[in-house]
Amino acid sequence: MFDSIGWVEVLIIVVAGLFILGPERLPEAAGWVGRTIRQVRDYATGAREQLKQEMGPEFEQLRKPLEDLRELRNFDPKKAVTKHLFDDPAPVEKPNGYPVASPAPAPVERPLSPGERAPYDPDAT
Repeated sequence: MFDSIGWVEVLIIVVAGLFILGPERLPEAAGWVGRTIRQVRDYATGAREQLKQEMGPEFEQLRKPLEDLRELRNFDPKKAVTKHLFDDPAPVEKPNGYPVASPAPAPVERPLSPGERAPYDPDAT
């Protein structure tokens, strides 16, 4: 829950609370906030468990795409390109079980002999 809040922000909130509420009421307010967060967390966990019980195996099928969407929220194009280019090996087998066709070998280019003209393709120019 506090993934995006750093220690500096927490310190600012505590100092602001100290000025606004005073030293007498600050511990009571902090306890109330803690109890409220714990209660909301318990409600969310109970709702998730109830949903899991009612949906059965379909819950896992629904949860997987939602986790994929959550990963997209933290998408970093630079990391994705780096992973694709350097970390991801070429697949050996297709999803249907057949082997991946190897690319056609590149034609061997030989150097031109002295006096030989370069090949000319009128359609390519």
